[in-house]
Formats: sequence, C-alpha cells, structure tokens
Amino acid sequence: MDDFPDLTGKTILQVAPELSAGGVERTVLDMTEAIVAAGGRALLASRGGRLEDEFAALGGELFPMNAKSKNPLVLKLNAAKLKNLIFREGVDLIHARSRAPAWSAYWAAKGRGLPFVTTYHGAYSGTTKLKRRYNSVMARGDIVIANSNWIAAHVQAEHGLAADRIVTIPRGVDLSKFDPVLVPPSRIEAVRARWGLAGDPRLTLFLPGRLTEWKGQLLVIEAIALMAMQEQKGLVVVMAGDPQGRAGYVTQLEDAILAHKLGGTVILAEHERDMPAACLAADIVLMPSVRPEAFGRVAAEASAMGRPVIVSDHGGGRETVIEGETGARAEPGNPAALAGAIRALVAIGPDARAGMGKAGQAFVSAHFSKRGLQAATLHVYKRLLR
Repeated sequence: MDDFPDLTGKTILQVAPELSAGGVERTVLDMTEAIVAAGGRALLASRGGRLEDEFAALGGELFPMNAKSKNPLVLKLNAAKLKNLIFREGVDLIHARSRAPAWSAYWAAKGRGLPFVTTYHGAYSGTTKLKRRYNSVMARGDIVIANSNWIAAHVQAEHGLAADRIVTIPRGVDLSKFDPVLVPPSRIEAVRARWGLAGDPRLTLFLPGRLTEWKGQLLVIEAIALMAMQEQKGLVVVMAGDPQGRAGYVTQLEDAILAHKLGGTVILAEHERDMPAACLAADIVLMPSVRPEAFGRVAAEASAMGRPVIVSDHGGGRETVIEGETGARAEPGNPAALAGAIRALVAIGPDARAGMGKAGQAFVSAHFSKRGLQAATLHVYKRLLR
C-alpha cells in the first residue's frame, strides 16, 4: 500500500443514488476498498441495491437514503439528514457522484464546513438555464474529478472551471479479476450455457450494458441487418443487460430482430455478473454508444481480458481503444460504419484478433488500472484534508 496515503482516523462519506450496476456503483466499491485499506472509514449515503453485500464485505457502512429522487423537497430533506450524519459519524470529507444527491451533499458540506469532492461521471445534457444550473453542482467540488480527458475538457468548456480545480482520473479496471489466466474454462462454459450457446461454433459478438437506446443495441441490429446472409450465418450477437423498467425499448429490440429476420442471430440476455468470463465467452466486444460515453469501462475491461473492442469514435470511449491496434472505432450512429468495423475484425482472423487482445491488455495495465484510480483519488482526499 506504499502508493496509498495514510487516512487513519479519517471518515469519508460517498454519496450515490444506488448500488445496482454501472460505472458509478463500481467506482463507489473501488474507493470503499481503498479508503479502508488506507486506514479510513468508508460511509455511503444511498438507497442501496444488489451490490450491498459486496459493499459491506469491503468494509463499507451504508446509510439508507432516498438519494435517487430529484424532488426539490426530498433534496432539502436529504441535506438535513446528511448534516446530521456528518455530525453524528464525524465525517471529514464528502464525495458526491451524481447530480441529485450531489445537491444535498453540497448544501450539507458547506453547512458543516467540510471539503467537497465531485466526480463528473457524464456529459450531462441540458440546454435550458434551469437544466444547466442543475448540472452545475457537479462542477462545485473543491476538486472536480473528471474520468477522462474528454470530460475534463467538457467541464472547462461548460462551466468555465479553472484547470487547477480539475483532476483527470480514468476509471480503473480491477486487474486482479480481469485477467484471462484467472478464469477457468468452467466459468466460460457456464456463461455460454446461460446464453444458449453451448457448443455453438459461430463467432460471438458481445454487447454488455443496460438496455437503453443510447447504448446502441438498435444500431447493432441495423448493422448486422446490412450484412449478407452468408456473413450473418457465421455470427451471433449477445446483448446482455437490465432493461431497468424500459419495457417499451425491449419491445423495440424484439420487433427489430423479427423485422430483420435475425432471430437466433441476435440474443437478448439478462444482466451478466461474471464479466471476466463473459468477455472470454465472446470473440469481439462492442461498445457502440450513440451518445458519447464519459469513459468506456466496458472497452477497458474487455481489453484487459484480451479481447478486441469496437467503440463509437467519440467521447471518452475513443481514449480506451487504439484504432487498428487494440480494436476499431466506428462513426457514431452509423450502422454501415459499424458493420464495416465488424467485418474488418472478422476478416483478420483469430490470430490477429489475439494480437489485438494482447496489445489491449498492455494498454489497460499501463493506463486504466483500479489501483491507479484508487491511489490518485486518495491523494485528492489527502490534499483537501490538509
């Protein structure tokens, strides 16, 4: 732990909407582990979720709060609850990770005179004055952490924030889990069985992520539909993720699969918890987001597992893939461009794809490790706690 500063006796409160699945939640867990390892106490105000047991196992303490609500009255009530929590638990610093709870955390931190850190997890949309003010809370941290160079530039352009208040810390991949050597064949076989692909010889494309239009599932269906019948026969696409209540979008996907006669070629699967094995169960991993990703965790994790990745060529995602070396970048929202990128990676064959995977592993290890994220964030805390 030589690269971790000493936080003995310090209590850090993270604030996030929930503990379900996603980049925010995963980073909450990563920093909980790091705070405890550095000798500190790790608290979280959140409504909780499926990752609660993992959070507790890391030494975190959950304080339930309706942190997902955007209701102004709830935000004010949450601010009062956080002020009480700060006083009662001796909190030394607050780190907010999403807009709604960030407002409550900001008011509570200022009311108690505590350091306030935000992580700017996304390029939040908004053209009206009211929406831009709502978004602005993520730029009100004493230090604002940007999770990609693209986000750092966005924060400066959108909020006019001084460069010395922004620290770029990319999301980290847990290389103690995302390592092909550590995944036995039985786990890979179990994933393929869950997908209904046990013994299936077709080349497998994998798109993980919640089922929402901006993640690009419909775009992939359109791209596969542009391919010749013979090309389609050699491929299977697995889209694994939670609909999170978007039943209408699931129906859209199902209708598109039927309309393009891609039943059996495009599979909608449930959220996959064993991501290391899922990456190895596929030949190529896709991250074709229609809107810019703040970072590109899927691409980084897949590269760590030695798989070539196709990303949309915008946002933070482009920082995770080196064109022609670790994968390919396709024009955002263009099904023909995506189809061309898929064709290119299929055509180069397994040996060249394996070479891309090796290059991706080296790239992620050098730039996107969980350890790097943890150490850099702890040093931000230490700087403010001084």
